Amino acid sequence: MNAELAGRLREADPSALGQRIRNLRLARGLTQANLADGAVTVGYVSRIEAGQRRPDAVLLERFAAVLATTAEHLITGVEPARADEVVLTLLNAELALETGAAQDALAALAAVTGPAGADLPDDVRQRADLLEARALEALGRYDDAIDSLERVVAAQASRVSFVPAMLALSRCHRESGDLNRAIDVGEHALAALKEAGIDGGEEAVRLAVTVGAAYFERGDVGHAVRIARDAVRRAEQLGSVPARAAAYWEASVFESRRGHTAAAIPFAQRALGLLTGSEDRRNLARLRAQLGVMLLRLEPPLTADAIEALCEARDELSASSAGIVDVARCDVSLARARLLDGDGAGATELATRALAVTRRIAPALAAEAASLLGMHAAADGDSDAAGRYYREAVALLTGVGQDRHAAQLWLELGSQLELLGDDDAARDAYRRAAVATGLSMPAGMAVTR
Repeated sequence: MNAELAGRLREADPSALGQRIRNLRLARGLTQANLADGAVTVGYVSRIEAGQRRPDAVLLERFAAVLATTAEHLITGVEPARADEVVLTLLNAELALETGAAQDALAALAAVTGPAGADLPDDVRQRADLLEARALEALGRYDDAIDSLERVVAAQASRVSFVPAMLALSRCHRESGDLNRAIDVGEHALAALKEAGIDGGEEAVRLAVTVGAAYFERGDVGHAVRIARDAVRRAEQLGSVPARAAAYWEASVFESRRGHTAAAIPFAQRALGLLTGSEDRRNLARLRAQLGVMLLRLEPPLTADAIEALCEARDELSASSAGIVDVARCDVSLARARLLDGDGAGATELATRALAVTRRIAPALAAEAASLLGMHAAADGDSDAAGRYYREAVALLTGVGQDRHAAQLWLELGSQLELLGDDDAARDAYRRAAVATGLSMPAGMAVTR
C-alpha cells in the first residue's frame, strides 16, 4: 500500500470502513470466518465490522484480496472502475483548462461534481470543485465560481485545497466588485495560516498580495502599498520563485496605478524574468499584458513596444487557462494602443469584440471598451456614434461599485464628453469620479448656477 493510501486509512472513519467491509462480505456470500481466513480471529473481524477496530494496511490488503476488490475501494467506497473514470475525468478537465477550453472542462466535470460526485472521497470532490471553480472563473461566471469554492471551504478542506480555494475566492469576490468580501476572505485565510504556524511561507505571500490588490481597488492605497512592500521583503527572504514573482507583480501594479510608472516597470520586468520559462502560462501572459499597459502610461508612451508586448500576451492568453475576461482586458489595452498608434480600424475591431464579451460579466471593462469606441468615432467626426458609445459607457459604469478603477474610468469619460460638447453629462461624470474615490460635498456647500 502506498503512503498516500496508508494515510487515508489512518484518517478513515472506522464505522464507515467496517460497514463497507461487512456489506461487501455479505454481497459476496462470505462468512466472517471466510474473511478472517486464518489471519485473525472471527471476533476481531466482528469488531472491525462494528467500527470498534481499524485494520492495519497489511490486514486490509488481505481483506481486499478475499473480497475480490482493492484496498482503495474499501477505504474510499469508490469502485475501482469508477475511480479510474474519475481520475481520467479530472485529468481531461485540467488539460482543457490549461489549453483555454474552459467550457469543455466544465462539461467534463459535470460527471463528478454536485450530486454526481456524492460517492467520491472528500479530497477528490474538493479537487473536482476547485477545477469547476477555475472553469467558471475563466468563463466570467464569478457568482457560480464562488458557490463551488465555498463548498470546498465549508467541507473543512485540507490545507492542500483550503489555501487555493481561499485565494481564488478572494480573487473572484474582487473581480465581481465585492471588495469588502474579498478582503474579509483573504484576511480570514491569512489568520488561519498564522494559527497553523505557516504564515511565513509562499502561500501567505500570495494571499497577502491578493488582499493588497483588493485594498488598493477600495482606495486604501497606503495600506495596499505597505502590504506589497512587506510581501516583496518576505518573498525575497523565502527565495521562492512563485512568491517573488507574485509580490513583484502586485508591487508593479500598485506603483503604476499611483502614477509612478517608471518605478513600476522594473518590478514588472523582474516578475517577468522569474516567470519566463515556467509552466504558469496564464500568469506569464497576464504579466506581459500588464507591462504593455505600463509602457502606454509612460510620458511619452512607448506605443510600439506596448503593442508588441500586448500582442504576445494575447497569443499566450488564448493558448492558456486564462479566462475570457483576461483576454478581453488584453484586447481593450491593445485597442487603446492601436488608437494611439493611429490604427483606428484595428482599435475598433478589438474594442467591439471586447464590448460584446464583457457587457454582462465585466461592466467596468465593457465601459472602457465603449469609451474607446466613442473616442474613435469622435476622432472620425461622427458625433452621433460617439454620443451613443459614451451613453452606453455611462449606463455600464452606473452599475459598477465605487473604487479607484471606476473613478479613473469616470474621469476619462468626463473628459471625452466635455470634448464632445455634452457639458451636463461631463459634469455628472466628474462628480461620479469624485464619489467613486470617496469624496463628497460637505453639508451646506451645494453649488448653484
